Amino acid sequence: MIVTIGGPIGSGKTTVAKTIAEKFGFTHISAGVVFRELAHDKGITLEQFSKLAEENPKYDRELDARQIELAKAAKNAVIDGRLSGIIMDADLKVWLKAPLEVRAKRASERDGKDYSIALEDVRVRGDSELKRYREIYGIDLRDLKPYDIVINTELFNAEEVIEIVEKAISCMR
Repeated sequence: MIVTIGGPIGSGKTTVAKTIAEKFGFTHISAGVVFRELAHDKGITLEQFSKLAEENPKYDRELDARQIELAKAAKNAVIDGRLSGIIMDADLKVWLKAPLEVRAKRASERDGKDYSIALEDVRVRGDSELKRYREIYGIDLRDLKPYDIVINTELFNAEEVIEIVEKAISCMR
């Protein structure tokens, strides 16, 4: 079974994906981890790497190909990433959403950054991704039609979101 967990920065996708993978014994594949590794390898920030990826689509295409390859090898996997639900042939596609301010607060806490800096970083990265995905793939990340379930994570804590996704998976097995 392949499950995708998508959503913007700070929506909770990695937290949910990791936990769901552990609960079901699935492999966890994180586009964000790979993206961070690529930025780190180049010695630049995520924001700088996002700008670089805007200029050269090879980075996004490489990331996408790697996710697909890892999912095929795993057979049972939870893949988290902004495009995972669109590029993957998945059994269940979940999108997590939350307001910018909520996501920035989470990113601030996760990354140990001042809230105002995190707010700007999340906004800039989000704008960059909207632009990149529209230009590279013709995808509008705001179009939620590809998803089976859309959850506003501002309304539920992490455990409740996990419970909703877990129940959906259990119903499908």
